[in-house]
Amino acid sequence: MKKAKPAATPDAYVEALDGWRRKTVEALRTAVRTVPALEETIKWGHLVYSANGPVLLIRAEADRVLFGFWRGQRLSDVEPRLKGSGMYEMATLELREGATLGPATARRLAREAVALNRKLGDPTKAAGTGKRSRSPAGPRPGRHGRAER
Repeated sequence: MKKAKPAATPDAYVEALDGWRRKTVEALRTAVRTVPALEETIKWGHLVYSANGPVLLIRAEADRVLFGFWRGQRLSDVEPRLKGSGMYEMATLELREGATLGPATARRLAREAVALNRKLGDPTKAAGTGKRSRSPAGPRPGRHGRAER
């Protein structure tokens, strides 16, 4: 199967969609774009919004539209349907045909996600690589005073 070439611009991304997916992406995009400080780009083949690092994404797939947040696990009080997964405290809301998210909630999620990046920094840098580093002096003492291996 040949992979489709990613859209060159956010407008082209939306224009390539049709039906309920296009309407859903347009509604989310309209709400998100009212939030100051967000920069909109195409990254990893979908819409990504950044402010001091990545904040949120909008990704249309064949049967769903994902509205995801790098620190979304901290936003479940705003939208309980967010499901955590992956790195960076990522959480996504899966919207299928007929499912909706009000514009006020979409704006609130985006605003609070921007505020988290402002307070905590770029989530991709704050999370590190997940690997433990060793100091040049050798292994660190463990919980019981013994060197960790």
